[in-house]
Amino acid sequence: MNLTHVVNTAMKSFRQNVPDYVGAGVVDISTGMLLAVDTVDNHPREILDILAAATADLFQGRTVLQIEELWKQNRGTSDNRRYFNEILVNSENLVHLFMRSKTNPDIVATIICTRHVNVGMLFAQARAVMRELEGS
Repeated sequence: MNLTHVVNTAMKSFRQNVPDYVGAGVVDISTGMLLAVDTVDNHPREILDILAAATADLFQGRTVLQIEELWKQNRGTSDNRRYFNEILVNSENLVHLFMRSKTNPDIVATIICTRHVNVGMLFAQARAVMRELEGS
């Protein structure tokens, strides 16, 4: 199955399964490209493209990479493992969950929900969809 099909299937699953869903996107952080997006509202493309770049910065910005390198030095490891895998951001009106794929660390899904979401259910449902995405 090709990546486009897998990503599009994941987008549908996020919409169907994540409580208080507002939108989702999948970003290739190695390129900063938005691979797919789905929202219940219409958003300008410029905002979505900047969101993709911001997602890349969250997971592999200069200071994040420095932190990861320091942890590797401190622990005496030299593996290529990434330490930042899930990031939850609460904005004034929304909850944003960023999840890095375990099988392809360059792929990050962003799921956006209303502030009323049960965060535990958000994580449970989003992780289930990510397992589907990774199993394909």
